[in-house]
Amino acid sequence: MRTVLVTGLGGAGRTTVAAATAAAAARRGRRTLLLSAGPGHALAAPLGLPAPPTATPAETAPGLWATRVDSAADFRAELLELQRRAAPALDLLGASPLADEELTELPGSAQFALLRAIAREAARTPAWDLVVVDLPPLAEATDLLALPERLRRYLRRLLPPERQAARALRPVLAQLAGVPMPAQWLYETAARRDGELAAVEALLAGPGTTVRVVAEPSPSATDALRAARPGLALYGLRVEGLVANRVLPAHSADPWLSDLAARQEKCLDEWAAWDEWGGDPVLCRIPHLGHDPRGADDLDRLGVPAERDGAFLGPSDTGVTDLRADEGLLTWTIALPGAAKEDIGLVRRGRELVLTVGPFRRIVPLPSALRRCTVSGAGLTDGVLTVRFTPDPGLWPAQG
Repeated sequence: MRTVLVTGLGGAGRTTVAAATAAAAARRGRRTLLLSAGPGHALAAPLGLPAPPTATPAETAPGLWATRVDSAADFRAELLELQRRAAPALDLLGASPLADEELTELPGSAQFALLRAIAREAARTPAWDLVVVDLPPLAEATDLLALPERLRRYLRRLLPPERQAARALRPVLAQLAGVPMPAQWLYETAARRDGELAAVEALLAGPGTTVRVVAEPSPSATDALRAARPGLALYGLRVEGLVANRVLPAHSADPWLSDLAARQEKCLDEWAAWDEWGGDPVLCRIPHLGHDPRGADDLDRLGVPAERDGAFLGPSDTGVTDLRADEGLLTWTIALPGAAKEDIGLVRRGRELVLTVGPFRRIVPLPSALRRCTVSGAGLTDGVLTVRFTPDPGLWPAQG
């Protein structure tokens, strides 16, 4: 199964491009699911549907199913289930249980609902050949796609899985310590959450998942895309292309439109030359139809490609790529296209490397070989960060 994640700048037409991508795949005979986290009417309009899609996938055209995430219902269901599992502890505290009808969705719950929906549909691999996900705007989507790795790290630190083996000792420990030990349901809930997050993390890191970025050509869009590119690379997301939406005709009798089109062309020439985005033909130009696209015919006229074949722009994994025994060094290379040296920060913290690129931060577990080394230097060349490690004689076996 392939997964195409569509994001972009606010107001650039992400949902329309996602719908056009899914429709193009369905026309090629691919069983395609279009999953949206946005408002129902925003997805219904480009598909030409009389009513917004529901939380249950429904076929809207031959080979094309559409669904949207009902984050409010997801929040209520999750909170009620947590309340049910924690009922004994809540009873001891004298807590008054919450009813379904009094629950109101809290900020941040939409992100968790979307992640769960992506994991759920990924688990239904035989059902779909392609899943197209209409994501929030670029900055929010970048944080969202980094969330599974971050949350799994927090869970492992706060509720280490290996401590579950000592659950039989908790009553004794509780008496000795004078405080209650974590209940079994807490570890079970953490394990379930970790499994869900692991499924999403594996999907995002898998070779079949790519990101499609949508923007309308303008100087402000150029600045926003330059700032966002290193973050996508830092989190290991494969970018398959940059979609320039609402491109005006090159020649117009109207002086105002002609001037605007010329400025768009200047911007597009710059985008096509970007090494960090792959350059032309990865840059896909989508024409302005003169109106908001609505229905299958308009989506077809946009000419959005269903999937990109061939290599993607940037690896998803970081790791030891070069062992130079003659110099006694191990090097770790990380692709960071578009990054500037002054924006990069590196901190070794135990078995982890804290890597900062501008506003983006990722904490990467070090491979076992590098845990026995010290950081001896780093350098950024042609969008690739190379971190040099020197083996620690006290941790490596002596050579003899």
